[in-house]
Amino acid sequence: MNVTSTVIGYPYIGAKREWKRTLEKFWKKEISEEQFESELKSLRLARLKHQQELGLDYITVGDFTKYDRMLDLATTFNLIPSRYDVLKNPTSNELYYAMARGANEVVASEMTKWFNTNYHYIVPEYEGKTLSLNGNYILDQFLEAKQELGILTKPTIIGPYTFVDLAKGYDEKTRAAFFLQLIPLYTQIVNELVLAGAEWIQFEEPSLTKALPEEEILIIEELYKQIKEETPNANILVQTYFEALTSFERLTQLPVAGIGLDFVHGAKENLKALQKFGFPKNKTLSLGIINGRDIWSANLAEVVSTIRTVKQLGQVEDLWISSSCSLQHVPVSKDVEKKLSLELWDHLAFADEKIREIAHITYFIKKGEWLKEGIVKQSLQVIEALATHPIRKNKDVLDAVNALKTDDFTRDVPFAKRQQIQKETLQLPDYPTTTIGSFPQSQTVKKTRAAWRKKEITDAEYAQFVKEETARWIHIQEEIGLDVLVHGEFERTDMVEYFGEHLTGFAFTEFAWVVSYGSRCVKPPIIYGDVEWTHEMTVKEVVEAQQLTNKYVKGMLTGPITILNWSFVRNDIPRQEVAYQLGLALRKEVAALEAAGIKIIQVDEPALREGLPLRKENWKDYLTWAVNAFKLATSGVATDTQIHTHMCYCEFNNFIDPIRALDADVISLETSRSHGELIHSLKVNPYELGIGLGVYDIHSPRVPSIEEMSTILKESLAVIPKEQFWVNPDCGLKTRQEPETVAALKNMVAAAKQLRQQTVLI
Repeated sequence: MNVTSTVIGYPYIGAKREWKRTLEKFWKKEISEEQFESELKSLRLARLKHQQELGLDYITVGDFTKYDRMLDLATTFNLIPSRYDVLKNPTSNELYYAMARGANEVVASEMTKWFNTNYHYIVPEYEGKTLSLNGNYILDQFLEAKQELGILTKPTIIGPYTFVDLAKGYDEKTRAAFFLQLIPLYTQIVNELVLAGAEWIQFEEPSLTKALPEEEILIIEELYKQIKEETPNANILVQTYFEALTSFERLTQLPVAGIGLDFVHGAKENLKALQKFGFPKNKTLSLGIINGRDIWSANLAEVVSTIRTVKQLGQVEDLWISSSCSLQHVPVSKDVEKKLSLELWDHLAFADEKIREIAHITYFIKKGEWLKEGIVKQSLQVIEALATHPIRKNKDVLDAVNALKTDDFTRDVPFAKRQQIQKETLQLPDYPTTTIGSFPQSQTVKKTRAAWRKKEITDAEYAQFVKEETARWIHIQEEIGLDVLVHGEFERTDMVEYFGEHLTGFAFTEFAWVVSYGSRCVKPPIIYGDVEWTHEMTVKEVVEAQQLTNKYVKGMLTGPITILNWSFVRNDIPRQEVAYQLGLALRKEVAALEAAGIKIIQVDEPALREGLPLRKENWKDYLTWAVNAFKLATSGVATDTQIHTHMCYCEFNNFIDPIRALDADVISLETSRSHGELIHSLKVNPYELGIGLGVYDIHSPRVPSIEEMSTILKESLAVIPKEQFWVNPDCGLKTRQEPETVAALKNMVAAAKQLRQQTVLI
């Protein structure tokens, strides 16, 4: 039996976010294009060499990007929307980043979540134009590794079915043409790689784990039949992840040399299918056995047991021991973390540690003995040490969860009646304007916070700075003319981390960053124990802001499911239980804000959708407890207290029932990048609760005009009654610069005022 160690992909961010800094230096014109490309090359080669040193047999290329891998392919295929024609003789990088981030002349391409993760990809747009191959960056990376390091790598590319599945702009008729145009481009890439010496080429096809009807199975079979005919000498491995392979008996028979299966998130179903149908004798199996989405060390005994079961059921001749998905979803290395407790640190495994686990397991499967004596016993000991830690034995928390009743998840009064009472209480104008919560975190804010954390300034000095910055932005908001204000969240580093710092059961790293979108990185907290509210977390700052203005200031909280889905979560109890612990904790904070006189409280849930299973038939269980966790946090308020929430890129039309079930008085949603899709959805599925339209894109530095936002508002008025209608940006403004923020918000308020005047005239 041939056994090989590999991973589907490796983080490109760098251990100290070197990749992020290189991109941002280039965007700021601090380095030339030549310097930019040189620095990226150095980062690519260093990460390949590092993986080799960690013990991987087969290293992947093509998993490195300048912003996003879907965008990489779109530009390679010349899939460039016509609106970018306004750019005059752009360089390839200028065009690429205009699509990613927007430019003065044109809006950015739509961005949405990569399956059920917190990574956002750029959505390719097919307009029916003729496609062609604009270079072969995957070949370039393959040759670079071969020539510079002498490493024969495994090129990876997002597969054609997944690429089309995640793209937009086509209908049933034009979809076929889209596939037909892509096939020769894929085959050219593959054949050029084979000619250059590539022994294997990995096609990432996570969309093959969705529920697929017969007609889609037929399309996939025909697609790969044509690719095989045009690439007779290629060894293609179709790699799936995030769920079990759909139609196992059919899709494992695709005319490819190997199949990759997720035996972490799709373990039960894949094992069942393997038992029933076996595995093709002539194919390589890539066994995704080490979890690429969490940060916990593996139980090596369990992993080996699963591998033995797979070997027995599948009679596999060629086996790759791999990660369940790309390791881009976890931090790079725990070796740089020096401040965590030993019990926690021992049980952590980031990307580097997961590769070491894969190398150890591969050695054992090959040799029948462990490379390091006692390693299995050690893996069990570190798991047990954390399992028995007092942080996981909080009786008060466990009793509170067990005591929950149906009434704890329900508002006393239905929305229609609440709406009228809130209107009378709040006395807001039609189309009230607000923001999502955060304002720009300037260099001054960041430096002052860093000085405080290093104890270079006192707690009192830092608190005074935050108070002054809050007051400054309250004044700016009043000058802009916003109707409902926010305090700006200058005391918060991150919308999840901040709350974790005030609750029990959380731990925080120094360098455990992962990419969320583009160069935007997040450092998820670790929920490793029972979660409990012990003191007020937000009341002081919000009340101080409210005292500065006669307008309402929103209380701003991050919702329980977003805290859950944007953290690395303990794996010893069900996620539902952790969610209810968070809901109970936030319920106490909501009560504290309300008791302090705050009448509008926003509980953000941008990550609600991320926890969904990929197959819709499996949604019910998750949505039941996820929605309940939100309602647990928000249902204890008085009728005239208005609850807001917020979601990013949520595909409203497919998600309206869960959104409605939240029973939030107002929800804000993105409408700026999706080019009218939300409005179309509302025509099909009317929504009767309050809704705030995200009328401009905060992920881009451009300032949209009054006319641009007015167009969105006017179109929306056809499907949203004015009684429900709020106006806001599409997300928080933390990452933006102050001048562009002020300018954009002024235009937004002007657009809302125009709408009020026009409505009065009508």
